[in-house]
Amino acid sequence: VRDACGCCWQCGRGEGEACGGGGAAGGRCAPGLECVKSRQRRKAKGGPAPPAAGPPGVCLCKSRYPVCGSDGLTYGSGCQLRAASLRAQSRGEPAISQRSKGACEQGPSIVTPPKDIWNVTGAQIYLSCEVIGIPTPVLIWNKIIRGQYGVQRMELLPGDRENLAIQTRGGPEKHEVTGWVLISPLSKEDAGEYECHASNAKGEATASAKIHVVETLHEIALTKG
Repeated sequence: VRDACGCCWQCGRGEGEACGGGGAAGGRCAPGLECVKSRQRRKAKGGPAPPAAGPPGVCLCKSRYPVCGSDGLTYGSGCQLRAASLRAQSRGEPAISQRSKGACEQGPSIVTPPKDIWNVTGAQIYLSCEVIGIPTPVLIWNKIIRGQYGVQRMELLPGDRENLAIQTRGGPEKHEVTGWVLISPLSKEDAGEYECHASNAKGEATASAKIHVVETLHEIALTKG
């Protein structure tokens, strides 16, 4: 970038570096960055203004939103993408361009899978499953009915079961979904394998857990032991 008088070239300051001050500690921000005054930043946070000495600002990216790079990775800002592109070129690799605004699309992945459950008839239980993906995945539950030679069929839940309910909500993080299978009261017919199935335009992911139903709590200790 040009210096303050516009007569000489100098290296532009990178994101997070000091700017606007005199001497070696100051400088001008690189293209795509702007110098945000420290006094303004402190005032916005409700804190005291910094002392007069020292650089009065810091370089921040003008476009402060995530972008998707041509390498399939998500960058926190266009400036981070440009910095990554320069590093790639310095290694003799192709430049990285912006594919789109926002995070890159990705197939679903299981963040927290359901866990096996042992309980007695008449109890109230639940299975939970947390998934993430971009776009936000659609989450459904199936009961896996296995025959002698493997998977025989999938029963989409809740079906017509009066003691079973399905709940789904977004979160806890962006592009995440959490779902539950709630069973009350638990019966022997509810025993079996349950599958959490997540899908979006980029793919699908599954995880499963088993519900074991016994008559007494003593049987749980014997079965798990």
